[in-house]
Amino acid sequence: LQRETKGQFLIDHICNYYSLLEKDYFGIRYVDPEKQRHWLEPNKSVFKQMKSHPPYTMCFRVKFYPHEPLKIKEELTRYLLYLQIKRDIFHGRLLCSFSDAAYLGACIVQAELGDYDPEEHPENYISDFKIFPKQSQKLEKKIAEMHKNELRGQSPAVAEFNLLLKACSLETYGVDPHPCKDSTGTTTFLGFTAAGFVVFQGNKRTHLLKWCDVYKLKFEGKTFYVFGAQKGKKVVLSFHTSTPAACKHLWKCGVENQAFYKYAKSSQIKTMSSSKIFFKGSRFRYSGKVAKEVVEASSKIQREPPEVHRTSVTQSRSSPSLNKQLIINMEPLQPLLPSPCEEEEVPLDEGESL
Repeated sequence: LQRETKGQFLIDHICNYYSLLEKDYFGIRYVDPEKQRHWLEPNKSVFKQMKSHPPYTMCFRVKFYPHEPLKIKEELTRYLLYLQIKRDIFHGRLLCSFSDAAYLGACIVQAELGDYDPEEHPENYISDFKIFPKQSQKLEKKIAEMHKNELRGQSPAVAEFNLLLKACSLETYGVDPHPCKDSTGTTTFLGFTAAGFVVFQGNKRTHLLKWCDVYKLKFEGKTFYVFGAQKGKKVVLSFHTSTPAACKHLWKCGVENQAFYKYAKSSQIKTMSSSKIFFKGSRFRYSGKVAKEVVEASSKIQREPPEVHRTSVTQSRSSPSLNKQLIINMEPLQPLLPSPCEEEEVPLDEGESL
């Protein structure tokens, strides 16, 4: 990298390497020395964004989850989204019922093993897969039952696609949880989805403000504000983060998600500012296509689809040691810690919610 190399160059380089055209759903994330997560901004120098010394560790991952996976044009894009959701499931981010969990697990097993074969698959073969943060024998038995009977004959691409269709119907699909305290001091998790701004307490969603009802997002110090309307009444929600940097990151994520999902054209997006009365405020603008433009661009792709190189089963199974890396106890709130391969993932709740 040269000192003036911008983030967009790195994003384009990775997408060219994978031959990925539907690249607007993806981004690069990194963790600074203070353990704060950031999305790499495409229009700024990579060197200026990094506060550490090279070599830099970054992660290529889904930034905006497609509202309707049916509208993804290429199998390669669906496969990369599948890998992200599989990771979300393992880190306890995708909350669902027992039956949905079994179906998701069966889709993963079918995608990676193919059809059940009694000669190749011993009685406890599902336990070799670390799919969920807490995986009971009852759940493994149900996954095996579905894999043997319901998913037979499905190719990896079909099994992955079925997982996407189920995942996108769940409340926490696409939620990147930001730990906060609400006005009463209760631990909450904030997130942004295609539908709008969401608030969770434990496993329960307590607020959903649709993007059309969100007027403004603002931060001051460690406090994040959401101004909106619900049932014809004005609503102001305030949340307290662990550090000012975490609050600014939360605000930026909100600004970008609102721009991506709410507007019909990128030309409608304005520069957002959040400031204190006596201090110079932060100005930020989402630069990129919006969801509707991405879907339109996908529909016009006419190339021969690139070959999808799936990882082998032994490589794609998650190591049991990853369980130890999960942040389970969020009291008191602390800056997130990075794991060796990426940043630490934050499960929404400690309990077995699957």
